[in-house]
Amino acid sequence: MADYREMWKELNMDLDTHDILCEVLPVAFGDVFLSQENRPESMDYFNMVVAEIHGIRPAELIEFQKKGGKVVGSFCIHVPDEVVLAAGAIATGLCSGSQFWVPGGEKVLPTATCPLIKASLGARFDRTCPFFRIADLFVGETTCDGKKKAWEILAQDAPMYIMDIPQMKREKDFIKWNEEIRDYMKKLEELTGNKITEESLREAIITLNNKRRALQRLNAFRKLENVPISGRDVLLITQIAFYDDLTRFTAQVNRLCDELEERAKNNVSVFEKGSKRILLTGTPLSIPNWKLHQIIETNGGMVVCEEMCTGNRYSECLVDESGKNMDEMIDNLTHRYLGNINCACFTPNTERVDDIIRLVKEYNADGVIDINLKFCNLYDVEGSLVEKALKEANIPVLGIETDYTDSDSEQLKTRIGAFMEMLD
Repeated sequence: MADYREMWKELNMDLDTHDILCEVLPVAFGDVFLSQENRPESMDYFNMVVAEIHGIRPAELIEFQKKGGKVVGSFCIHVPDEVVLAAGAIATGLCSGSQFWVPGGEKVLPTATCPLIKASLGARFDRTCPFFRIADLFVGETTCDGKKKAWEILAQDAPMYIMDIPQMKREKDFIKWNEEIRDYMKKLEELTGNKITEESLREAIITLNNKRRALQRLNAFRKLENVPISGRDVLLITQIAFYDDLTRFTAQVNRLCDELEERAKNNVSVFEKGSKRILLTGTPLSIPNWKLHQIIETNGGMVVCEEMCTGNRYSECLVDESGKNMDEMIDNLTHRYLGNINCACFTPNTERVDDIIRLVKEYNADGVIDINLKFCNLYDVEGSLVEKALKEANIPVLGIETDYTDSDSEQLKTRIGAFMEMLD
């Protein structure tokens, strides 16, 4: 890993603590990914991104800022990246997926708070995530009560903007979300000093759709009988999608897909014959949260689909590109970012169950594992509804509650192993 200490120092980061993270991450990455056999050669690019995720990309963002550009950090896939790009800014993901950051969050949040939220605030307040030091604006959203209060705390230390997501999907809710997007556009115009035009918004919609098309192409290979790429690698690529340069990332995913096409022609699979096809659903798995995929794919299973924010929800639906003017394009963004994302924050949320059952059929899954991060009440409560509906549809399902630590790994191996045997 290259030495970025001078850059981190300029960002006022806790260098000693961050150095520990830079030592731990490559080891964990090697155990989960480099230990795999017969990985596609094109994964080398994504390996590099992870190895340098706190170096190369932050350096690019800083260089962009030196030229007058603005960087916007967001926490949720409901926040439309198109308007950030249309305003001439760069959207980036933020650190939130490791136990490493949780203790820092617990300094300002109750212990009984979702680890994703605690990790997010810990990464900022402990000064160990460069993306949290770089962003000119942080965009929160109201998908759960924990986040609403966390953003108030974060606002004491960072510039925050909140988008109020409706909790239902009625006509008046779409009108409200349309207004929220318009207000967000005004905020970004103020931040950047750039006017969002019909041309810039149209180009941004196409650019983001191209990234989604590349990820759709990637996920399509997981529908094959002989799956040429592991679920771990696809999860990693999806996680990187939140951070990497848009055009470069899209090109690299398509390059990988070209290689996978050749593998598919030759019926190459990275899994042993008889491995059980598993669909994951539930709370998001932010980088570097690879625990569940690692356990499943080293215990007789293969993850063929993720019905979650770090999965199909992120890329499955495109923004309608037929909008002829600003109003139509904003309408299309509204329907994509509210109507086509079935987060547990909505009520009722029968569309999520419909999505899971549809995806089980499309990916020929043998069973579903429903993952809930501890203290995430939204997904925990909805989990009983999901599991009931799947059982009624004769789809085997296993509900799991976990956090970012490895303390439950052996227990999870036992439970998941028993689930795999039951699928036989």
